[in-house]
Amino acid sequence: MKWYGKLYVSLVLLCLYVPIVVMMVYSFNSAGSMTGFKGFTWSHYESLFQNKRMLQIVLNTIAVSLLSSSIATVIGVLGAIGIYHICNQLMKRSILSMNQVLLVSSDVVIGASFLVLFTVIGNLTGLHLGFWTVLISHIAFSIPIVVIIVLPMLYRINQSEFLASEDLGASRTETYRYIVLPQIYPGVLSGFLMALTYSLDEFTVSFFVTGNGFSVLSVEIYAMARRGISLEINALSTIIFVIIMVMLFGYHILKGLLKKRSLTLNEKGVTR
Repeated sequence: MKWYGKLYVSLVLLCLYVPIVVMMVYSFNSAGSMTGFKGFTWSHYESLFQNKRMLQIVLNTIAVSLLSSSIATVIGVLGAIGIYHICNQLMKRSILSMNQVLLVSSDVVIGASFLVLFTVIGNLTGLHLGFWTVLISHIAFSIPIVVIIVLPMLYRINQSEFLASEDLGASRTETYRYIVLPQIYPGVLSGFLMALTYSLDEFTVSFFVTGNGFSVLSVEIYAMARRGISLEINALSTIIFVIIMVMLFGYHILKGLLKKRSLTLNEKGVTR
């Protein structure tokens, strides 16, 4: 890479990470504000862990994200398989276009649409805005993400493998279990992680469909910021950032160990 390429990458990384570093530093500020750093303290972290409402909201966010991404992954994989087997090209393109509507539409439009839908349903059934409305909306906008990631993986599979499986007497279920799923597993995992990330980060749709008795982290941080900058926000954001970095490093270390183990096993097999 040329020097100007390295300079460009360095500037991009600087712009991305300097605000995060500043946020983390001020989470230890004894002054209690972002106006100036006076001294080191753990008080903001202590007050955060004593804030039962905030801890409950963190648990709400994790529960909604894990449930919505898991359900969306199952539905998205089944949807991708269904689209893959559609022979009518016009119908296939129409379904793919409908699948991408939630990806290209404005979050404000999607959130307002869900709000209108849940209001109508609530008038008929008594459903109130809260956990279930947030969960359903997160599942809905996560499904297209999974479909668009998994579908290309299906097209990479050689058709002869399907035919060979059928010739050997395997059922459709066995073919997908033993041949297709192992090959599309990276796409399924990527779809789940992307859905999880979108669910954790989503603010606009969540803002429309949360009720008075239920909230998620993005909406709560927005509400706290409107009341005035509290360094509890910095402390919470720092904890989340550190956890994500540890998970990423752990993933790469585990990936390296598995790759090294695979190479070792292959070398032993060749030796034998």
